[in-house]
Amino acid sequence: MHCPFCGANDTRVTDSRLVAEGDQVRRRRQCASCQERFTTYETAEFLMPRVVKSDGSRESFNEVKLRAGMLRALEKRPVSAEAIEAAVERIRQTLRARGDREINARDIGESVMQALSNLDQVAYIRFASVYRKFQDIDEFRAEIDRLSQEPSLPSERDKEDT
Repeated sequence: MHCPFCGANDTRVTDSRLVAEGDQVRRRRQCASCQERFTTYETAEFLMPRVVKSDGSRESFNEVKLRAGMLRALEKRPVSAEAIEAAVERIRQTLRARGDREINARDIGESVMQALSNLDQVAYIRFASVYRKFQDIDEFRAEIDRLSQEPSLPSERDKEDT
């Protein structure tokens, strides 16, 4: 590690600690040349799979697009920012854990629909209507009927009331 003060490449670690719930290592270092101290942070680098779109084109996984799609569906719904971020992180972890180099955009969409179904059913219907390209009211009705047949999970609002 190069010293940020003098540029020397002889530094030593004086202290290491786990931070960020064990996902990161904080290291205190000291330069052997100028004796200045500085802190570095070390995290594991994970490569996300490339996304294969329906037209066959490929692009890098974009967490911003994932979050934006979910936020659009959840707009003006009673779901906390923490719950949304947790859902985004669960989707990322699931995709990473698959170990695939590429993943179909459809699989990501299905993961988002599952997460939205657990967060808020109205947001789920909003997302599903665009994602599945509903053409008329009958398709909405069929999806709502299918959703009402599933055992319900506690919503964010129910969790806040307890």
